[in-house]
Amino acid sequence: MLKRGYDSILFEYIVGEIANGRPLAEKYSDHALKGSFEGFRECHIQPDWLLTYIAENAILTLTLTRTGTHADLFKK
Repeated sequence: MLKRGYDSILFEYIVGEIANGRPLAEKYSDHALKGSFEGFRECHIQPDWLLTYIAENAILTLTLTRTGTHADLFKK
């Protein structure tokens, strides 16, 4: 995504918020996924730049799984 000109500082900010257990602002559309992605969460770093992740709260384990556009991630 960085090769496409997306902002790495914004990516680092989002990851930091998630890693520190802070809720993301509504504009990032953080939500749980369904179907074959159940258990994962997704947020919109920008309108068509998504981050899928798993955050386990007891002892924080943050697994950043994928980043990309809707087409990159879901073949839409």
